[in-house]
This record gives sequence, structure tokens and C-alpha cells, in this order.
Amino acid sequence: MKLNELKHEGLKKWVEEAVALMTPDSVEICDGSKAEYDRMLKIMVEAGLGVALNPEKRPGCYWFRSDPSDVARAESRTFISSKNKDDAGPTNNWRDPVELKETMRGQYKNCMKGRVMYVIPFSMGPVGSNIAKIGVEITDSPYVVFNMHIMTRVGAKVLDVLGTNGFFVPCLHSIGKPLNPGEKDTTWPCEPDVNKKYISHFPDTYEIWSYGSGYGGNALLGKKCLALRIASVLARDEGWLAEHMLILKLTNPQGKVKYITGALPSACGKTNLAMLIPTLPGWKVETIGDDIAWMKFGEDGQLYAINPEAGFFGVAPGTSDHSNKSAMDSVKKNTIFTNTGLTEDGDVWWEQIGYPAPGNTITNWKGEKVPAPKTDKAVAGQEVAHANSRFTVPAAQCPVIANEWEDPKGVPISAFLFGGRRASTIPLVNQSKDWVHGVFMGSITGSEITAAALDLQAGSIRRDPFAMVPFCGYHMGDYFAHWLKLGKKAQDAGNGDKLPKIFFVNWFRKNAEGKFEWPGYGENSRVLSWIFDRCDGANNFIETPIGNLPKPGSISKPEGVSDETMADLIKLCVDGWKKEISDVRQNHYAKFGDKLPKELYTQLDIMEKGLNS
Repeated sequence: MKLNELKHEGLKKWVEEAVALMTPDSVEICDGSKAEYDRMLKIMVEAGLGVALNPEKRPGCYWFRSDPSDVARAESRTFISSKNKDDAGPTNNWRDPVELKETMRGQYKNCMKGRVMYVIPFSMGPVGSNIAKIGVEITDSPYVVFNMHIMTRVGAKVLDVLGTNGFFVPCLHSIGKPLNPGEKDTTWPCEPDVNKKYISHFPDTYEIWSYGSGYGGNALLGKKCLALRIASVLARDEGWLAEHMLILKLTNPQGKVKYITGALPSACGKTNLAMLIPTLPGWKVETIGDDIAWMKFGEDGQLYAINPEAGFFGVAPGTSDHSNKSAMDSVKKNTIFTNTGLTEDGDVWWEQIGYPAPGNTITNWKGEKVPAPKTDKAVAGQEVAHANSRFTVPAAQCPVIANEWEDPKGVPISAFLFGGRRASTIPLVNQSKDWVHGVFMGSITGSEITAAALDLQAGSIRRDPFAMVPFCGYHMGDYFAHWLKLGKKAQDAGNGDKLPKIFFVNWFRKNAEGKFEWPGYGENSRVLSWIFDRCDGANNFIETPIGNLPKPGSISKPEGVSDETMADLIKLCVDGWKKEISDVRQNHYAKFGDKLPKELYTQLDIMEKGLNS
């Protein structure tokens, strides 16, 4: 399709304005075809920017290596540019939208000189679903095009649904590297100066402008930018939820099914949980989505969720047959690997993959040939794969993908899980007393920082309510109020009993020797079975000031875990929670000012009183 053939006048005008500003050599409207996908890959490989992997080991797979400045989300360069600064809140970087657009237009001017402008119409969610949204991304990166093919639904079918006047989110992107006549890319195309990168969101007009980065989270604008930062604003304005959550289908030995979502920050076991292989006999977990959930109330009063994505954008290091066999099986073909190691025999490798690197040498993520590691453990400062190296793979390739993962009406949600990586205080599992208490507990969730955030110190602790701090497109105080409002609306309509139950999990408690107390992975099915039964009202809990904890013996013991350890995992740590409350009151809630809902302070007071008694 050519530009003048676009039937949507608003879309056509927007693209024409972008062409006038960026002056590409040509414009292509992406059709989402296999031929287009293959052609984009060929462009990158012929430019020396990608490598086709061994077709016998990894058919249809490719390896890419990005610029060292372009390996993760640049949170300091990510902006929520609302008209009113207070609407962005204390957890977001704010810039005046008029000034920011003027600055970025200066950078966009002629930025696609010597390049092709690709126009990518895409659907977040099954095409035509009433929960889905349409975006259109303009980019000059073939890497973005073929990754968007995997992560979203691209092409003419999307334009058909958009029609002549449908709503779409405009997503503007450039790698920010114009070419001189006859010049070709020989290095990863991006702006190497981090301070010249911009990942900007304009919530008042539902726009995304990104400049200077080719990294997935900054350049695949359907990912965090639309699916969370802008979608969270749309959800607030339209009365639904756009959340940083996995969605799994849980079936018990009697064949009864429940759908569960879970908000866990990066590197806290989210993808592993979504693709869990249970150790409990008779239980089954299937995947709906591993990262994002969009949810709307159905006519029956239940909350229905879709996975708005079509692929997985997973962290490679730590992924193995032991930690996530389903993910390892998923990436055996038709996968894009970025910033992993490249073996002598044309395969990929990363730390904690489960086996030593084959051969004598290996190419690391910086492009250097180094000795092949004899174990799969990382040596500090000598990592072969970047800690945030990624795989992009079609979700349909997952061996445990649920049959209904693309059901346009979504799946009914029974439970929300919130959690993080905490060595103490937070129990293995805890259920909220009610919806308001659940929102309160979600609002104080904390976790260790991971390598997915470029400019924050990995290993330190930060509060990450609902795992949404880096991704909420507006003030978090208003975000908490939105959750409370939806719960009240359901209760006022007589549907309070249909609201999902809210739970909190922590797979990462450590003992006095610093060793993990819980084995995790497939053994997490034991916790899911307890949650399943709680959703059905089982009497398997004890009421405490922090919520409902498991009765002793109500969670079956994994092999090698002692009675004493099980007791420690589910105990109420009174002193630890008192410190938690003090930190929340003084350092966390205070920063939200008057926008923090009073109900949450009330919950804090109730918990403190209960702990003191």
C-alpha cells in the first residue's frame, strides 16, 4: 500500500507531516507479511548488523548486538509530558509538552535522510477485540519492524478495523542517525549520547515520541510505551485497567479452571510463573500472557483480561530448562536474540543457561571474542551476555500457550498476585482482607532493582507499587484512586463478590545464612493451589494484622524444605512489618501528597494498631 492509498484521513495527514519533518528517501506502509519480515531481516544482516544462526540448531533465528549505550530502558530519559506537572506525579520525569515537542522536532528534522520511513499499523490485542487498541508506529529501523511483527498484530487487517475515522495512538520513532548519500549502517543505529535520547509520552493527547534509541522498550512503542504508559491513561479515562501483569490459566486435578494475573517487577519470576510446570501431581498451568494485561468488566460483572501482545520479550540470562523449560522450548526457532553470546557453532549462549559454552571461544555482547566459559556462571565484569539481553519470540510457539490466549472477549480473572524480590519480612503468600486492603498492600509493594533499568543501581530496594512505577502514565496517587474507584463501582452494582481476590507472593525469602528458603520454579504450584482454594472460600488461612496467612500444613512441603523453614516462610514478622510501616509512612506515602487516597492511610493505621496489639 502507498501513502496516498490510506483511507483514514487523520492517519494520512499525520504521516504526511512526519514525512515533511523527517525527509525520508521513501515511505513504506507495512503489511505484516512474512515476505516483509524476511526482507527487514535481510537488510540488517547484509549491513552486518545481524547474524543468521545455525539453521540446524536455531532455524529462523537471528542474533543482534546493540550499542553499549542502548541496552536497556533509559529511565532518566523517559518523560511523562502532561500539560499540568502535578498530573505526572513524583514517580515520573516531567517536561513541559510545548517545550519538549519543540526540542524533539529540532532533532526529528531531516533525521530520516538517506533512510526509509516505515509506517506500522498494529493492534494491541486480538484484532477487533473490544478490549484491544490500535497504534501506528512511524520508524526508520528495520529492527523495529520485524520485532513489531512478533510483538503485535501488524498489517492491512488492522487498517480494516481502523476504518476511515477510528481511534489510534500515534507513535513516532527514529533511531536518530541520518545517512549521507551512499552511506550505509555499519554500527548499531542509535544516538550514542544517552542525554540526547528521548522516550516521551503525551498523556493529554495520547501520543508517543521516541528518539535516539533502538532498544526494545524504547523503540518498540507498542511495548511499555503504549501498552502501559499511554494505556494506563486511557484505562483511567475509560474505566478499565492496563497493568504490568502476567496472565495464567490454572487447572486443578478435578479439571476446574481459574485465570490469575500477577504483577511482578522484572527479574522476579514473572515469565517463569506464566509458563510454570507444576510439581504438584494433576495441576496444570497454561500461558495467556507473560507481561501485560488489559482488563475490562463484562456484562456479567466479572473482570475479563486479554494479553495485548503477540510475543514474548524475555530476559535471557537465568533462563534455562530448570528455571523455565517452556521458554527454552519456545525460542528454538523463529526468535530474535539481542545482546546474548554467540557460540562458534552459530548458537546463542548466556549465563545460567544450564550448561558451559561450547567450543574454545565465544563472541560476547560487545562483539569481542573471549574464552568460552567452562561453567554457566557469570564472572563479575566478564559476562558474555548482557544482564538485560533479550529474546523476542512469537507467543504462539510457547508449548504451554492456552487455547484461549487470543480470545477477543478475554478470560475471567479470579485472582491478582502482587510481589517482588524481598529477603525478609514479606511472607511466601498473603491474602488481602478485602479490595481496599488489597489496593493498600499493592501500593506499598517493594522490590530489588534489576538490570532492566539502565540508570538505577541494581540490587537496591525501591517501592514499586503494582510493579507500575516505571510504567504508569500519570500520578500514582490518582492511579491508586482509580483502583479504589473501580472496586467501589463493582460493589455498588452488587458485583463485589465477583471482584478478583488479591494476594501477595514472595519467592525470595532468605535464611540467616543468606540462602533462599523456598525452591521456587515448579514448586510455586503449591502456593497457587492454596490461592486456588482460597478463591473458592476454603478454610485454609489464619487472620493476621497484615492479611490472611496460610494455616500450618495448608501448603504442602517441597522435598528438602524443613518444617521449621515452612513455618518461617509463612510467619508474621511483627518487627519487620513495624519497620515497613514506618518506612511507608515517612518515605513512601509522603511523596504522593494530597493525591494519596485517605483510605490507604486508614489501612496503614489499622495495620499498625493490629501489630502493636
